[in-house]
Amino acid sequence: MTYCIGMRLNEGLVFLSDSRTNAGVDQVGTFRKMSVFENPGDRMLVLMTAGNLSISQAIRQIVSEQVDSDGRGIWNVTSMYDAARIVGDAVRTVHQREAKALAECGIDFNVSMILGGQIGSERCRLFQIYSAGNFIESHDENTYFQIGEAKYGKPIVDRVINPATGLDEAAKCALISMDSTLRSNISVGLPLDLLVYETERLAVTRFVTIDEKNQYFRMIRDTWGQQLKQVFEGIDDPVWNAAPETTSNVLSSSNMHSKPVRVAIPDHARGDGRAVAPLQSLAQQFDSGEQH
Repeated sequence: MTYCIGMRLNEGLVFLSDSRTNAGVDQVGTFRKMSVFENPGDRMLVLMTAGNLSISQAIRQIVSEQVDSDGRGIWNVTSMYDAARIVGDAVRTVHQREAKALAECGIDFNVSMILGGQIGSERCRLFQIYSAGNFIESHDENTYFQIGEAKYGKPIVDRVINPATGLDEAAKCALISMDSTLRSNISVGLPLDLLVYETERLAVTRFVTIDEKNQYFRMIRDTWGQQLKQVFEGIDDPVWNAAPETTSNVLSSSNMHSKPVRVAIPDHARGDGRAVAPLQSLAQQFDSGEQH
């Protein structure tokens, strides 16, 4: 499994991916999930993949080399929408070639991709591409996409990111999102690839591969955990069964009539209703005159 996130902002784009493909006691694989298609001054595109590695690699190879009957390919299309169609067509090509054989071995055709970038004078655009080759585009209402193990890192992104967010803020948020995922899921692992693209540059502007020794990421991991704990401890505890006039931190009040849904006790578990006599020691038994 993996975790990748792409963000489309007013100032440009942010991409972050991990590099783990297998995770077990004795099997850990590392393959980079981010590929850059760059022709400086003309286009800069980023493709990130999650799912079956062999499928992802086959799709990437087709995208990088193939042209259609009209001579169009990833290196000469004039819009990001057409670039997304090129990737979608490559997904369908690999599906036609591989899906049946994979199914016979009990393996699903599983792949998802994020494609983003800028071509010429067109604005930055971001797409998510599915296993069927269809895709959707990011808009201001949903300015980012996640693929892979997305659930752990989603809450912080939902609270922070909007189109006006600066690139450095977005990169910081992406790293915190990744840290949350790393802490909760062994199938996501270092090193990470982080690419930040400034709009209109038409070339990679900032890129770093992050391992466990990276000073900034180590600071993120330590500081985020400490401050999250401080914020948690600063929130007041709830008040239970509060008096009706209480207005602060009331979780339940004395005039509430909340009750749990109780399961009826079956007859065989009720017993005969007789009180059970307490156990006696040997001394107590002899004192009572019992004969043995």
